Amino acid sequence: MAVQARLIAFYLPQFHPIPENDSWWGKGFTEWTNVAKARPLYKGHYQPRLPADLGYYDLRVPEVREAQAELARNAGIEGFCYYHYWFGGKRLLERPFAEVVASGKPDFPFCLCWANQTWSGIWHGDPKRTLIEQTYPGVDDNRRHFMALREAFLDERYLRVEGRPIFVIYRPNELPDVTSFIRQWQELAIQSGLPGIHFVAHLFSHDPPWDFRSRGFDGCTVVSSHRIFSVSLRQIILAQNINSLSMPGQLSVVRNRDAFKGSIRDWVWRRCRRSLGQFGWNVRQYRQALPYLLYGCSDQPGVYPMVTPNWDNTARSHIRGIVLHGSTPELFRTHLQDALSHIKSRRPEDRVIFVKSWNEWAEGNYLEPDKKFGHDYLKVVKEEVSAPVGQEAEFARDSSFVT
Repeated sequence: MAVQARLIAFYLPQFHPIPENDSWWGKGFTEWTNVAKARPLYKGHYQPRLPADLGYYDLRVPEVREAQAELARNAGIEGFCYYHYWFGGKRLLERPFAEVVASGKPDFPFCLCWANQTWSGIWHGDPKRTLIEQTYPGVDDNRRHFMALREAFLDERYLRVEGRPIFVIYRPNELPDVTSFIRQWQELAIQSGLPGIHFVAHLFSHDPPWDFRSRGFDGCTVVSSHRIFSVSLRQIILAQNINSLSMPGQLSVVRNRDAFKGSIRDWVWRRCRRSLGQFGWNVRQYRQALPYLLYGCSDQPGVYPMVTPNWDNTARSHIRGIVLHGSTPELFRTHLQDALSHIKSRRPEDRVIFVKSWNEWAEGNYLEPDKKFGHDYLKVVKEEVSAPVGQEAEFARDSSFVT
């Protein structure tokens, strides 16, 4: 059967110790440090999230990287998009990807996402602490940056569109002159024997409108998973056909807003606020989030859907975290099918869907097997992306709310 989509999963390389993290957070710190100490914050909260097949792996181990690639390949994922860190000439967490390029293994496609943002302690309860600042020194640094990645761009495993390596920029609107940056890199790519770079803007749905094409980008992908948190809880509670919130206290809520008016509605709202407490404001049902997860996505070529199987960053942020509660493989199937509907009419090379993410365990955002669901998320991916183009796999739907 023809492959229906090009699924590219974002890949976090922070599962190995580095001197900087040792200094900031203590000797031996990795993402697993936060994952292992996570605890439930409310009734029914799925924490801790424990890895299954690969355990608490170390990305310095080649066999781990091979096993990850095998899992992804068997599920129909085309490649990994490694987060790449470049702070005005300084690189962090580069070892796993550098070893992939140097060794030629695993034989599994890849691309890069420049995560161009300042690191702070915001998700660790210390928002005023700057760990390392993202800077943009200018044209000389741009050239050094390109040359540091040139070998990877020329690698036959590098993911491409029309022969051009895909390069995602995480915060494109923060580059002082992104158009000049793109122009310079396109020239350097051609000088290196490439037809150019396929630039993808990584945008956020809550940001102001941003015309990626006029700035030289070929495509964009939009993070919309947090958009539901910009919708007030009051709106959700008073919306029609909401059966339950499944939050602390298993609060039952309004089934039909027409039945509640005036003082009765206000009374219900006051009760909700008391029942939810300090943390409940940051919890939404994954099922309720589904209409928002592809917000702004269109059928236009170059607008690449981003699917989110799950999200819960309380392992990092405790009560400051946010949770999409009750994600299941079958609900993710619905989300993935929605994304597939946007790309099915495109030519095969343009049927790109980004997955956020492969292994962001401390954000409860991953496809890798865990103790609760095993390989079920990966099975959903395989069943859906391997279906004939224009068709969806025939599977039963879970119509109940998961609490």
